[in-house]
Amino acid sequence: MTVTLFGQTFTEQDSLRGSITPEREWWDLNYYDLYVDVDPDRKFISGENTIRYKVLKPRQVLQVDLQPPLNIERVTQEGKDLKVESNGNAHFVHLEKPQKKGDFNEVVVKYSGHPKEAVRAPWDGGFSWATDDNGKDFVATSNQGLGASVWWPNKDHMYDEVDSMLIRVKVPQGLMDVSNGRLRKVDSTSNTYHWFVSNPINNYGVNINIGDYVHFGETYQGEKGPLDMDYYVLRDNLEKAKKQFRDAPKMMEAFEYWFGPYPFYEDSFKLVEVPYLGMEHQSSVTYGNAYKNGYLGRDLSGTGWGLKFDFIIIHEAGHEWFANNITYKDIADMWIHEAFTAYSENLFLDYYYGKEASADYVIGTRSSIANDEPIIGPYGVNQEGSKDMYYKGANMLHTIRQLVDDDEKWRQVLRGLNREFYHQTVTTEQVENYMSEKSGIDLIPVFDQYLRTPNIPIFEYEVDGNELKYRYSNVVKKFEMPLKIEVDGKMHWITPSDQWKTEEFEEDLSTLQVDRNFYVDVSL
Repeated sequence: MTVTLFGQTFTEQDSLRGSITPEREWWDLNYYDLYVDVDPDRKFISGENTIRYKVLKPRQVLQVDLQPPLNIERVTQEGKDLKVESNGNAHFVHLEKPQKKGDFNEVVVKYSGHPKEAVRAPWDGGFSWATDDNGKDFVATSNQGLGASVWWPNKDHMYDEVDSMLIRVKVPQGLMDVSNGRLRKVDSTSNTYHWFVSNPINNYGVNINIGDYVHFGETYQGEKGPLDMDYYVLRDNLEKAKKQFRDAPKMMEAFEYWFGPYPFYEDSFKLVEVPYLGMEHQSSVTYGNAYKNGYLGRDLSGTGWGLKFDFIIIHEAGHEWFANNITYKDIADMWIHEAFTAYSENLFLDYYYGKEASADYVIGTRSSIANDEPIIGPYGVNQEGSKDMYYKGANMLHTIRQLVDDDEKWRQVLRGLNREFYHQTVTTEQVENYMSEKSGIDLIPVFDQYLRTPNIPIFEYEVDGNELKYRYSNVVKKFEMPLKIEVDGKMHWITPSDQWKTEEFEEDLSTLQVDRNFYVDVSL
């Protein structure tokens, strides 16, 4: 069975992965107890996941996701083997025990195999099997988009986050594992590391990182009190990390100012070195930026400001607020993660270097925007939209800041989002409605324009003496976004629509310039 959406063809597997199927919607995740034995020499893993859930309504078939070439060996409930019918990545467990509304039950899924090896982590993820400069194993997981089920069995849809989780990872002697949350204990006999996550966590945020790590850390005095900030890096990189990771407490200060308290004080904050670029794994943010400022030493804005900070520390840690605290229900709304977090880069600059520096940076990133397809993708098939969700999304938010025209009010909108949707999964509509309500501006046409079309508004104008004739073209219906213009050194607000308007000015209109902070094209 196939279906065509947005000009793309999707299969039954896409729907099983990307939709809330009948076999998913009747039960609510409560707790995972995940155990994984990692054998780097064979690139092999084995283990089990205990899945505790609450019955929302009676049904007898439960969907668990695990991607080949990994195999489910058996599934049990209360010690009894259960029948499992598999359809590609989706596995349908036939429960024998009556599932009564309100009950908490568990299934245990045992599995093993050679997991998919990452091709270009983290974008085409899986397991990254590497070695450090001393020949010791250096292993990590990454799986956004691809799905956590590429290496462990779970309910692999973003709408339902587990409330808490135990992650137990057995690794070779002489190495350690760093995962999410806090280290509860180490079984020295088997070299198994026990990490406990006390907050809700999205499935792609769960990770394993194995290496010859050394640890250092600090205590940050944050909005909610002392916050443990821990850093795990390869042994030979300790001194470089102590210097480069000074950006971490600076990040925390700036983002607590803009977004509110760090959302996971109970689980601490960690930076963990990995053999790929990095990823926003919750409370276990991974780092592979070669201890350089910018993006592997490059300034993505072309302005110089991007070399004032380590891109991976700032961007990936920004995801703790937008991705891990506020999480999309459907990957089609991935802009909620990426637009706000790309925007956080220039808010970091704003905090330390001022508004003009931050404006330079975000405007500089416009050169990376393709305007090729809508930022929001098709729903229900595990498909994200355009990569423009990063810097087109950031410039949309920068434009909205101009419309709010009150920096403290704008800050409270951003902080309010993190309060209102604290530890929740959300839709685009929820974010749109909240921002419209709290800003006091109908932002829906703005979101429609920048998120749901690939088109940039064109501000067209003509000058006849002291008369200015203007309109928008290339816009959605009801798009009447106010625009700030400068005429002969004076700032004016005008409100174009898709119909021509005429307005008289006392100043010399030949000097007219559109405020660069608005993401529009200009045609004279």
